[in-house]
Amino acid sequence: MTLFLENARIIDPEAGVETIGNVILDGGLIAVIGAGSAPAGARVIDCGGKCLAPGIVDIGVKIGEPGERHRESFRSAGLAAAAGGVTTIIARPDTNPAIDTPEVLEFVTRRAAQAPVRIHHMATLTKERAGREMVEIGFLLDAGAMAFTDFDHVVTDTRVLVRALTYARGLGALVIGHPQDPGLSKGAAVTSGKFASLLGLPGVHPMAERLGLDRDLGLVEMTGVRYHADQITCARSLPALERAKRNGLPVTAGVSIHHLTLNDLDVGDYRSFFKLTPPLRAEEDRLAVLEAVASGLIDVICSMHTPQDEESKRLPFEEAASGAVALETFLPAAMRLYHSGAMDLPGLFRAMSLNPARIMGLPYGRMAEGAPADLVLFDPDAPFVLDRAKLHSKSKNTPFDGQRMEGRVIATFVGGHQVFGAENRMMRDA
Repeated sequence: MTLFLENARIIDPEAGVETIGNVILDGGLIAVIGAGSAPAGARVIDCGGKCLAPGIVDIGVKIGEPGERHRESFRSAGLAAAAGGVTTIIARPDTNPAIDTPEVLEFVTRRAAQAPVRIHHMATLTKERAGREMVEIGFLLDAGAMAFTDFDHVVTDTRVLVRALTYARGLGALVIGHPQDPGLSKGAAVTSGKFASLLGLPGVHPMAERLGLDRDLGLVEMTGVRYHADQITCARSLPALERAKRNGLPVTAGVSIHHLTLNDLDVGDYRSFFKLTPPLRAEEDRLAVLEAVASGLIDVICSMHTPQDEESKRLPFEEAASGAVALETFLPAAMRLYHSGAMDLPGLFRAMSLNPARIMGLPYGRMAEGAPADLVLFDPDAPFVLDRAKLHSKSKNTPFDGQRMEGRVIATFVGGHQVFGAENRMMRDA
Protein backbone atom coordinates (compact mmCIF):
# COMPACT_ATOMS: atom_id res chain seq x y z
CA MET A 1 0.00 0.00 0.00
CA THR A 2 1.22 3.48 -0.90
CA LEU A 3 0.76 5.92 1.97
CA PHE A 4 0.67 9.70 1.67
CA LEU A 5 1.42 11.44 4.97
CA GLU A 6 0.32 15.04 4.61
CA ASN A 7 0.88 18.13 6.73
CA ALA A 8 3.62 16.60 8.89
CA ARG A 9 6.24 18.34 11.01
CA ILE A 10 9.17 16.36 9.63
CA ILE A 11 12.08 15.74 12.03
CA ASP A 12 15.35 15.05 10.18
CA PRO A 13 18.10 14.01 12.64
CA GLU A 14 20.68 13.67 9.86
CA ALA A 15 20.32 17.25 8.64
CA GLY A 16 19.37 18.54 12.09
CA VAL A 17 16.30 20.39 10.83
CA GLU A 18 12.50 20.44 11.09
CA THR A 19 10.26 21.17 8.10
CA ILE A 20 6.54 21.10 7.32
CA GLY A 21 5.62 18.92 4.39
CA ASN A 22 4.28 15.69 2.95
CA VAL A 23 5.88 12.24 2.76
CA ILE A 24 5.11 9.29 0.45
CA LEU A 25 5.78 5.74 1.66
CA ASP A 26 5.90 3.02 -0.97
CA GLY A 27 7.38 -0.48 -1.13
CA GLY A 28 8.48 -0.31 2.50
CA LEU A 29 10.62 2.75 1.84
CA ILE A 30 10.38 6.52 2.10
CA ALA A 31 9.75 7.26 -1.57
CA VAL A 32 9.37 11.05 -1.60
CA ILE A 33 9.81 13.81 0.97
CA GLY A 34 8.14 17.11 0.13
CA ALA A 35 5.62 15.76 -2.39
CA GLY A 36 2.94 18.22 -3.48
CA SER A 37 -0.01 15.89 -3.82
CA ALA A 38 -1.00 12.29 -3.20
CA PRO A 39 -0.43 9.82 -6.03
CA ALA A 40 -3.50 8.09 -7.47
CA GLY A 41 -4.66 5.17 -5.36
CA ALA A 42 -2.66 6.13 -2.28
CA ARG A 43 -4.10 6.07 1.23
CA VAL A 44 -3.87 9.53 2.81
CA ILE A 45 -3.02 10.15 6.45
CA ASP A 46 -3.51 13.68 7.75
CA CYS A 47 -0.75 14.26 10.31
CA GLY A 48 -2.38 17.46 11.51
CA GLY A 49 0.94 19.26 11.91
CA LYS A 50 2.23 16.70 14.39
CA CYS A 51 5.80 15.42 14.43
CA LEU A 52 6.94 12.70 12.03
CA ALA A 53 10.36 11.25 12.90
CA PRO A 54 12.42 8.12 12.27
CA GLY A 55 11.36 5.26 14.54
CA ILE A 56 13.42 4.79 17.68
CA VAL A 57 16.24 2.22 17.54
CA ASP A 58 16.61 0.97 21.10
CA ILE A 59 19.86 -0.74 22.14
CA GLY A 60 19.82 -2.92 25.25
CA VAL A 61 16.23 -4.11 25.67
CA LYS A 62 15.71 -7.08 28.00
CA ILE A 63 13.09 -9.59 26.82
CA GLY A 64 12.19 -12.56 28.98
CA GLU A 65 12.36 -15.25 26.31
CA PRO A 66 13.76 -17.78 26.84
CA GLY A 67 13.24 -18.62 30.49
CA GLU A 68 11.36 -15.60 31.87
CA ARG A 69 8.40 -15.27 29.56
CA HIS A 70 6.20 -14.34 32.52
CA ARG A 71 8.10 -11.05 32.73
CA GLU A 72 8.11 -10.18 29.04
CA SER A 73 7.50 -12.05 25.81
CA PHE A 74 8.51 -11.05 22.30
CA ARG A 75 4.88 -10.29 21.53
CA SER A 76 4.30 -8.09 24.60
CA ALA A 77 7.61 -6.31 24.10
CA GLY A 78 6.76 -5.72 20.44
CA LEU A 79 3.35 -4.28 21.32
CA ALA A 80 4.93 -2.01 23.95
CA ALA A 81 7.59 -0.90 21.49
CA ALA A 82 5.04 -0.09 18.78
CA ALA A 83 2.97 1.91 21.28
CA GLY A 84 6.12 3.81 22.26
CA GLY A 85 7.41 4.62 18.78
CA VAL A 86 10.25 2.08 18.99
CA THR A 87 10.54 0.38 15.59
CA THR A 88 13.78 -1.56 16.15
CA ILE A 89 14.82 -3.41 19.30
CA ILE A 90 18.38 -4.59 19.90
CA ALA A 91 17.76 -7.23 22.55
CA ARG A 92 20.17 -8.14 25.34
CA PRO A 93 21.55 -11.67 25.78
CA ASP A 94 21.16 -11.86 29.58
CA THR A 95 18.34 -14.40 29.29
CA ASN A 96 17.91 -17.82 30.89
CA PRO A 97 19.69 -19.58 29.27
CA ALA A 98 21.95 -16.86 27.99
CA ILE A 99 22.26 -16.28 24.24
CA ASP A 100 25.75 -17.77 23.96
CA THR A 101 25.37 -20.34 21.15
CA PRO A 102 24.10 -20.16 17.57
CA GLU A 103 21.31 -22.57 18.49
CA VAL A 104 19.88 -20.29 21.20
CA LEU A 105 20.29 -17.28 18.92
CA GLU A 106 18.41 -19.01 16.11
CA PHE A 107 15.63 -19.95 18.55
CA VAL A 108 15.06 -16.40 19.79
CA THR A 109 15.29 -15.06 16.24
CA ARG A 110 12.44 -17.35 15.20
CA ARG A 111 10.40 -16.41 18.27
CA ALA A 112 10.95 -12.70 17.66
CA ALA A 113 9.32 -12.93 14.23
CA GLN A 114 5.88 -12.71 15.91
CA ALA A 115 6.53 -9.15 17.12
CA PRO A 116 5.13 -6.18 15.17
CA VAL A 117 8.50 -4.38 15.25
CA ARG A 118 12.00 -5.35 14.17
CA ILE A 119 13.98 -7.30 16.78
CA HIS A 120 17.70 -8.05 16.49
CA HIS A 121 19.78 -9.82 19.12
CA MET A 122 23.12 -9.45 20.81
CA ALA A 123 25.07 -12.46 22.07
CA THR A 124 27.15 -12.88 25.20
CA LEU A 125 30.89 -12.28 25.12
CA THR A 126 31.69 -15.26 27.34
CA LYS A 127 29.88 -18.56 27.82
CA GLU A 128 27.04 -18.29 30.35
CA ARG A 129 28.30 -14.76 31.06
CA ALA A 130 30.71 -16.43 33.48
CA GLY A 131 33.82 -14.58 32.29
CA ARG A 132 35.91 -17.72 31.86
CA GLU A 133 35.69 -18.69 28.19
CA MET A 134 34.77 -16.60 25.18
CA VAL A 135 31.89 -17.62 22.94
CA GLU A 136 32.22 -18.69 19.30
CA ILE A 137 32.10 -15.14 17.97
CA GLY A 138 32.42 -16.09 14.31
CA PHE A 139 29.58 -18.62 14.37
CA LEU A 140 27.34 -16.21 16.29
CA LEU A 141 28.05 -13.44 13.80
CA ASP A 142 27.04 -15.79 11.01
CA ALA A 143 23.83 -16.56 12.92
CA GLY A 144 22.98 -12.85 13.10
CA ALA A 145 24.42 -11.53 16.37
CA MET A 146 24.55 -7.73 16.28
CA ALA A 147 27.09 -7.29 19.10
CA PHE A 148 28.64 -9.10 22.07
CA THR A 149 28.17 -8.24 25.72
CA ASP A 150 27.98 -9.84 29.15
CA PHE A 151 26.02 -6.76 30.27
CA ASP A 152 26.36 -6.29 34.04
CA HIS A 153 28.44 -9.46 34.52
CA VAL A 154 31.72 -7.61 34.04
CA VAL A 155 34.58 -9.87 32.93
CA THR A 156 37.16 -9.66 35.72
CA ASP A 157 39.83 -11.90 34.15
CA THR A 158 41.66 -9.40 31.96
CA ARG A 159 43.48 -12.12 30.04
CA VAL A 160 40.16 -13.69 28.99
CA LEU A 161 38.78 -10.27 28.07
CA VAL A 162 41.81 -9.36 25.96
CA ARG A 163 41.55 -12.65 24.10
CA ALA A 164 37.86 -12.05 23.36
CA LEU A 165 38.44 -8.44 22.29
CA THR A 166 41.29 -9.41 20.00
CA TYR A 167 39.19 -12.11 18.37
CA ALA A 168 36.25 -9.70 17.99
CA ARG A 169 38.57 -7.13 16.41
CA GLY A 170 39.71 -9.65 13.82
CA LEU A 171 36.10 -10.35 12.82
CA GLY A 172 34.97 -6.72 12.91
CA ALA A 173 32.52 -7.44 15.74
CA LEU A 174 31.15 -4.79 18.09
CA VAL A 175 31.68 -5.32 21.82
CA ILE A 176 29.40 -3.58 24.31
CA GLY A 177 30.83 -3.00 27.78
CA HIS A 178 29.21 -2.13 31.09
CA PRO A 179 31.72 0.28 32.67
CA GLN A 180 31.80 -0.63 36.32
CA ASP A 181 34.38 -1.94 38.74
CA PRO A 182 32.66 -5.12 39.99
CA GLY A 183 34.47 -5.15 43.33
CA LEU A 184 33.42 -1.62 44.27
CA SER A 185 29.86 -2.00 42.98
CA LYS A 186 29.13 -5.43 44.46
CA GLY A 187 26.07 -5.33 46.72
CA ALA A 188 25.41 -1.63 46.10
CA ALA A 189 21.81 -0.42 45.88
CA VAL A 190 22.26 3.33 45.38
CA THR A 191 24.96 5.90 44.60
CA SER A 192 26.98 6.71 47.70
CA GLY A 193 26.56 10.10 49.35
CA LYS A 194 24.71 11.89 52.12
CA PHE A 195 21.30 10.74 50.91
CA ALA A 196 22.39 7.10 50.75
CA SER A 197 23.73 7.40 54.30
CA LEU A 198 20.44 8.90 55.49
CA LEU A 199 18.56 5.98 53.96
CA GLY A 200 21.01 3.48 55.41
CA LEU A 201 21.51 1.80 52.03
CA PRO A 202 24.78 0.37 50.66
CA GLY A 203 26.17 2.71 48.01
CA VAL A 204 28.70 2.66 45.21
CA HIS A 205 30.97 5.61 44.50
CA PRO A 206 30.79 7.08 40.97
CA MET A 207 34.51 6.32 40.69
CA ALA A 208 33.56 2.66 40.15
CA GLU A 209 32.22 3.61 36.72
CA ARG A 210 35.29 5.69 35.93
CA LEU A 211 37.65 2.84 36.89
CA GLY A 212 35.71 0.36 34.78
CA LEU A 213 35.71 2.70 31.80
CA ASP A 214 39.43 3.43 32.14
CA ARG A 215 40.21 -0.27 32.04
CA ASP A 216 37.98 -0.90 29.03
CA LEU A 217 39.39 2.06 27.09
CA GLY A 218 42.91 0.87 27.78
CA LEU A 219 42.04 -2.54 26.33
CA VAL A 220 40.36 -0.91 23.34
CA GLU A 221 43.59 1.00 22.69
CA MET A 222 45.51 -2.26 23.03
CA THR A 223 43.29 -4.39 20.76
CA GLY A 224 41.63 -1.89 18.40
CA VAL A 225 38.19 -3.48 18.90
CA ARG A 226 35.00 -1.51 18.18
CA TYR A 227 33.59 -0.71 21.62
CA HIS A 228 30.35 0.79 22.91
CA ALA A 229 29.88 1.70 26.58
CA ASP A 230 26.26 0.86 27.33
CA GLN A 231 25.75 3.51 30.03
CA ILE A 232 27.86 6.51 30.99
CA THR A 233 26.13 8.10 33.97
CA CYS A 234 28.79 10.10 35.88
CA ALA A 235 30.58 13.37 35.21
CA ARG A 236 33.86 11.71 36.26
CA SER A 237 33.68 9.39 33.22
CA LEU A 238 33.30 12.10 30.60
CA PRO A 239 36.95 13.33 30.36
CA ALA A 240 38.17 9.78 29.69
CA LEU A 241 35.51 9.28 27.01
CA GLU A 242 36.34 12.60 25.38
CA ARG A 243 40.05 11.79 25.38
CA ALA A 244 39.46 8.38 23.79
CA LYS A 245 37.37 9.89 21.02
CA ARG A 246 39.87 12.70 20.46
CA ASN A 247 42.62 10.10 20.08
CA GLY A 248 40.64 8.30 17.39
CA LEU A 249 39.70 5.14 19.29
CA PRO A 250 36.65 3.31 17.83
CA VAL A 251 34.53 4.13 20.87
CA THR A 252 30.89 5.17 21.31
CA ALA A 253 28.75 5.51 24.41
CA GLY A 254 25.15 5.55 25.56
CA VAL A 255 23.00 6.44 28.54
CA SER A 256 19.51 5.41 29.61
CA ILE A 257 16.58 7.81 29.52
CA HIS A 258 16.09 7.24 33.26
CA HIS A 259 19.55 8.59 34.07
CA LEU A 260 18.78 11.70 31.98
CA THR A 261 15.44 12.46 33.63
CA LEU A 262 15.76 11.19 37.22
CA ASN A 263 18.31 11.51 40.02
CA ASP A 264 19.25 9.76 43.26
CA LEU A 265 16.77 11.77 45.33
CA ASP A 266 13.90 10.11 43.45
CA VAL A 267 14.52 6.95 45.43
CA GLY A 268 12.70 8.83 48.20
CA ASP A 269 11.04 6.50 50.70
CA TYR A 270 12.75 3.35 49.44
CA ARG A 271 10.76 3.20 46.19
CA SER A 272 12.09 0.07 44.54
CA PHE A 273 10.77 0.99 41.07
CA PHE A 274 13.62 3.54 41.08
CA LYS A 275 16.28 0.89 41.72
CA LEU A 276 18.34 0.64 38.52
CA THR A 277 21.69 -0.66 37.27
CA PRO A 278 23.77 1.47 37.54
CA PRO A 279 21.93 3.35 40.32
CA LEU A 280 20.51 6.81 39.77
CA ARG A 281 23.14 9.51 40.15
CA ALA A 282 23.39 12.96 41.72
CA GLU A 283 21.76 15.89 39.94
CA GLU A 284 25.21 17.28 39.06
CA ASP A 285 26.01 14.06 37.24
CA ARG A 286 22.66 14.06 35.45
CA LEU A 287 23.21 17.57 34.14
CA ALA A 288 26.78 16.82 33.04
CA VAL A 289 25.71 13.68 31.18
CA LEU A 290 22.79 15.51 29.58
CA GLU A 291 25.19 18.17 28.31
CA ALA A 292 27.41 15.39 26.92
CA VAL A 293 24.45 13.96 24.98
CA ALA A 294 23.55 17.40 23.62
CA SER A 295 27.14 17.99 22.49
CA GLY A 296 27.44 14.54 20.88
CA LEU A 297 30.09 13.22 23.26
CA ILE A 298 27.58 10.56 24.34
CA ASP A 299 26.13 9.13 21.16
CA VAL A 300 23.03 7.17 22.19
CA ILE A 301 20.00 7.43 24.44
CA CYS A 302 18.42 4.05 25.17
CA SER A 303 15.54 2.79 27.29
CA MET A 304 17.48 -0.03 29.02
CA HIS A 305 14.08 -1.72 29.30
CA THR A 306 14.30 -4.31 32.10
CA PRO A 307 11.01 -5.97 33.07
CA GLN A 308 10.74 -7.33 36.61
CA ASP A 309 7.69 -8.99 38.13
CA GLU A 310 5.91 -7.74 41.24
CA GLU A 311 7.51 -10.40 43.44
CA SER A 312 10.97 -9.15 42.47
CA LYS A 313 10.19 -5.49 43.08
CA ARG A 314 7.88 -5.56 46.12
CA LEU A 315 10.79 -6.25 48.45
CA PRO A 316 12.95 -4.13 50.77
CA PHE A 317 14.93 -1.77 48.56
CA GLU A 318 18.28 -3.48 49.11
CA GLU A 319 16.83 -6.89 48.15
CA ALA A 320 14.63 -5.75 45.24
CA ALA A 321 15.63 -6.51 41.65
CA SER A 322 17.10 -3.69 39.58
CA GLY A 323 15.58 -2.29 36.43
CA ALA A 324 12.51 -0.62 34.95
CA VAL A 325 10.33 -1.05 31.89
CA ALA A 326 10.68 1.83 29.46
CA LEU A 327 9.64 0.95 25.90
CA GLU A 328 6.39 2.92 26.18
CA THR A 329 7.71 5.68 28.44
CA PHE A 330 10.90 6.29 26.43
CA LEU A 331 9.45 8.94 24.11
CA PRO A 332 7.39 10.91 26.67
CA ALA A 333 10.34 10.87 29.07
CA ALA A 334 12.55 12.20 26.28
CA MET A 335 10.02 15.00 25.71
CA ARG A 336 10.96 16.27 29.18
CA LEU A 337 14.37 17.08 27.74
CA TYR A 338 12.75 18.84 24.78
CA HIS A 339 10.29 20.88 26.84
CA SER A 340 13.02 21.91 29.28
CA GLY A 341 15.07 23.30 26.38
CA ALA A 342 17.96 20.92 26.99
CA MET A 343 17.71 19.36 23.51
CA ASP A 344 15.82 19.98 20.28
CA LEU A 345 13.88 17.25 18.48
CA PRO A 346 16.44 16.58 15.70
CA GLY A 347 19.13 16.22 18.38
CA LEU A 348 17.00 13.83 20.40
CA PHE A 349 16.26 11.62 17.41
CA ARG A 350 19.91 11.68 16.42
CA ALA A 351 20.65 10.04 19.76
CA MET A 352 17.56 7.79 19.83
CA SER A 353 17.38 6.70 16.18
CA LEU A 354 20.18 7.71 13.82
CA ASN A 355 23.25 7.05 15.97
CA PRO A 356 22.16 3.66 17.38
CA ALA A 357 21.29 2.46 13.87
CA ARG A 358 24.69 3.56 12.58
CA ILE A 359 26.53 1.89 15.46
CA MET A 360 24.69 -1.36 14.74
CA GLY A 361 25.26 -1.10 10.99
CA LEU A 362 21.54 -0.88 10.26
CA PRO A 363 19.87 1.31 7.59
CA TYR A 364 17.20 2.71 9.94
CA GLY A 365 16.94 5.98 11.83
CA ARG A 366 16.96 8.26 8.77
CA MET A 367 14.38 10.60 7.32
CA ALA A 368 15.60 10.41 3.73
CA GLU A 369 14.31 9.21 0.39
CA GLY A 370 15.18 5.54 -0.08
CA ALA A 371 15.46 4.87 3.66
CA PRO A 372 13.27 2.20 5.31
CA ALA A 373 9.82 3.56 6.16
CA ASP A 374 10.17 3.02 9.92
CA LEU A 375 8.55 6.13 11.36
CA VAL A 376 6.75 7.47 14.41
CA LEU A 377 4.04 10.13 14.32
CA PHE A 378 3.64 11.82 17.70
CA ASP A 379 2.32 14.88 19.49
CA PRO A 380 5.14 16.26 21.69
CA ASP A 381 2.74 18.47 23.65
CA ALA A 382 -0.10 16.05 24.48
CA PRO A 383 -0.38 15.79 28.30
CA PHE A 384 -1.38 12.69 30.23
CA VAL A 385 -0.94 10.99 33.59
CA LEU A 386 0.84 7.67 33.26
CA ASP A 387 -1.08 4.65 34.53
CA ARG A 388 1.25 1.66 34.66
CA ALA A 389 -1.69 -0.76 34.54
CA LYS A 390 -2.32 0.36 30.93
CA LEU A 391 1.20 -0.43 29.70
CA HIS A 392 1.47 -3.18 27.08
CA SER A 393 4.46 -4.79 28.82
CA LYS A 394 3.70 -7.82 30.98
CA SER A 395 5.71 -6.25 33.80
CA LYS A 396 4.65 -2.84 35.10
CA ASN A 397 7.77 -1.71 36.98
CA THR A 398 7.99 1.89 35.79
CA PRO A 399 9.30 4.77 37.93
CA PHE A 400 6.94 7.13 36.07
CA ASP A 401 3.70 5.64 37.42
CA GLY A 402 1.24 8.41 38.31
CA GLN A 403 3.47 11.15 36.92
CA ARG A 404 2.31 13.91 34.58
CA MET A 405 4.00 13.53 31.21
CA GLU A 406 3.83 15.04 27.73
CA GLY A 407 4.20 13.34 24.37
CA ARG A 408 1.84 10.78 22.87
CA VAL A 409 2.51 8.42 20.00
CA ILE A 410 -0.23 8.74 17.38
CA ALA A 411 0.99 6.11 14.92
CA THR A 412 3.99 3.86 14.34
CA PHE A 413 5.07 2.50 10.95
CA VAL A 414 7.45 -0.40 10.29
CA GLY A 415 8.43 -1.02 6.68
CA GLY A 416 5.59 1.27 5.57
CA HIS A 417 2.94 -0.72 7.48
CA GLN A 418 1.10 0.88 10.37
CA VAL A 419 1.67 -1.25 13.48
CA PHE A 420 0.15 1.13 16.02
CA GLY A 421 -2.52 3.84 15.91
CA ALA A 422 -6.14 4.43 15.05
CA GLU A 423 -5.76 3.53 11.39
CA ASN A 424 -9.39 3.82 10.38
CA ARG A 425 -9.81 7.31 11.79
CA MET A 426 -6.59 8.58 10.23
CA MET A 427 -6.82 7.20 6.71
CA ARG A 428 -8.78 8.16 3.62
CA ASP A 429 -8.40 7.38 -0.06
CA ALA A 430 -6.65 9.85 -2.33
